[in-house]
Amino acid sequence: MKTVPIVAADLFRAVMEAATWRCQCAGQCGKSHAKTGGRCEHLHDGYMGKRGGPLRLVAAPADPALPETQAATLPAAALRAWCPQCLHTARHQAASGPVADQGGLFDL
Repeated sequence: MKTVPIVAADLFRAVMEAATWRCQCAGQCGKSHAKTGGRCEHLHDGYMGKRGGPLRLVAAPADPALPETQAATLPAAALRAWCPQCLHTARHQAASGPVADQGGLFDL
């Protein structure tokens, strides 16, 4: 039996079942996940490594740049299963985004 959160359990379960209880990151975190067919290998209730505790996936927007206020209203179809590591890194990369136009300051 898989662990599910107390709140929004049906939504969480729908997202996880669609993802087969596996992180759906396909490189948004910056890793190619090449050893596992282009998709993160982390499983819900699995382990990150020898010293890591149980891993709990989260249901979060497919677009990691989406603000949390908007993400809270999304249906299951717009959510993906993420391991905390991939989600954190993907959000950080989405927030840093492309460098703003420097107005030719560094053009040679």
